[in-house]
Amino acid sequence: MTAEALFEFGGVKYKPAVRMLADIKEILYDPTWASKAADVPLYYMYRDLALSAENRKLITENRLRYDITVIPPRMLGSEFVKTAGHYHPVVPGQNVTYPELYQVLEGEAHYLLQKGDGNKITDVVLVKAGRGDSVLIPPGYGHVTINPASVELKMADWVCRDFESDYSVYRRMKGAAYFEVEGNKLVANKNYGSVPEVRRFGPTNFEEFSLEKGKDIYHLIEDIEKLDYLKNPGKYMHLFDLLFKL
Repeated sequence: MTAEALFEFGGVKYKPAVRMLADIKEILYDPTWASKAADVPLYYMYRDLALSAENRKLITENRLRYDITVIPPRMLGSEFVKTAGHYHPVVPGQNVTYPELYQVLEGEAHYLLQKGDGNKITDVVLVKAGRGDSVLIPPGYGHVTINPASVELKMADWVCRDFESDYSVYRRMKGAAYFEVEGNKLVANKNYGSVPEVRRFGPTNFEEFSLEKGKDIYHLIEDIEKLDYLKNPGKYMHLFDLLFKL
């Protein structure tokens, strides 16, 4: 890791967890290209950030975590650089999985969401977001983040700190239900068999979740109960159902 990979937040320098090309070769569109490509860093994850000791205490006591991920522009053969993709586990005592909240700080992001267990995908959603936009990943959806631009993507996220992400479906199926390749074309992953057509949406800057384009989501800690849906999503399903209404 180079010194340039350090990230300063609240006067503290953080070292990233680095996702390497070798970590995700099995989920790429072109496995032949991947098998010959040199191993390089793809993106940088700065986890559990806080602007002050007081903020950190508040975030931890409320079982939340604030992260920033940086994805430099890169082509992986003919495919745009992307994250590994993961699902979230079921919340204990609730019949729904944990959600996650993202915000694009710089650049452009495509969030590719899918619902199903890999053997049968029932819904695929593509959300395009730019600087200042927020995107909620509702319960039940796995997701991949794609950087489709020629500039660096920097995004923040809020998530409950009580769980670990599950990457198994994406590994077993060798990627998401679709790959985004040159020309912003979405190509279905044949390992899934039949997959639904992609539904396309804009960012979820919804007042119901106290989200507003350009308003920094970090400052939701000023009224941290507004993030309760990240820990107790079962209470807010009537709101989550508004996001990508069928």
